Amino acid sequence: MNMLFRKKPLRINTYLGYGTKTRFRAIGRALEDENIDFNGNIGTLKTLKNIYKQFESDEIPNIKVSIQLENGDSYTTITNAEGYYHFDEKCNDLSELEISGWIPYTVSYDSVKRKEILQNNLFKGEMFIPSTEAAYGIISDIDDTILHTGVASLFKWRVIVNTFFKNFDKRLPLQGTVDFYKKLQSGKSNKAIHPIFYVSNSPWNLYDYLSAFLTKNTFPRGPILLRDFRTPFDKTPKPKVPHKQSEIINLLTVYPNLNFILIGDSGEKDADIYTAIAHNHPNRIIAIYLRNVHHKRKEKRVRSLIKKNKDIPIFLVNTSEEAEEHARELGFIN
Repeated sequence: MNMLFRKKPLRINTYLGYGTKTRFRAIGRALEDENIDFNGNIGTLKTLKNIYKQFESDEIPNIKVSIQLENGDSYTTITNAEGYYHFDEKCNDLSELEISGWIPYTVSYDSVKRKEILQNNLFKGEMFIPSTEAAYGIISDIDDTILHTGVASLFKWRVIVNTFFKNFDKRLPLQGTVDFYKKLQSGKSNKAIHPIFYVSNSPWNLYDYLSAFLTKNTFPRGPILLRDFRTPFDKTPKPKVPHKQSEIINLLTVYPNLNFILIGDSGEKDADIYTAIAHNHPNRIIAIYLRNVHHKRKEKRVRSLIKKNKDIPIFLVNTSEEAEEHARELGFIN
């Protein structure tokens, strides 16, 4: 459909990104506005309607967007067929723009002849730069690692119920996870210097929902790395490397001097992906924590995998307190 004849106003969703002082990276999506409201105390029908709107959203493909830094530097990029833009370029030193580890920027539609664009065509974004004091970084899964989702349930029916019928403010984090993550973020110091990244197989359509959940429950702030939502009719090539594995490898590449702690669960493929990454990147993965989802067959398989990889510090834990004990023994936290 010709963009000029669409009635809904345009917006740009900017997602928290990560980069370095000399490498600027930004990701977001150009969309029609669906007037989605994730404020608390909404009912089941409103939640279902919000989620539906997120998946039904109309993207703006092949459109030029401009990215502006506060020092006056600007860049342009083109959205892809799904409305996403992925910007990644070397840049001048960004140190002077950094505010508590974050680089602010704005994104705008470039020369779009359209009457209504929200926020005066100025959408705020942020890119994270880890502290030079960080001894390690943390990469955590979301589903059944910090948020009970039910990915190990039969036909994943609990995933559907929990995501589509419960607003973010009705969801509770798994016990002790917030405190554990804050301790890992501080490490042996009293400062929150260790970066945290959230990686999930959930689609970008759920970004606002998951971001609101993490914020409400005071999880440490960090980029949320999701994947494109593929339909049975999607003609784009399927990624050769699983999303979660690809994102972790990207982080290892962008931050070659930073080792990582990986946190996941025993329900899906975290154990296999994390173990493979640890083997392919010797000495870069200093610990792997897998939350036990108490599925007998999956637990047995994970325990067997741990036994075969005694050279890798992998821990299958039942509680956050148990994970804390291991982290303390390894010298990560006080």
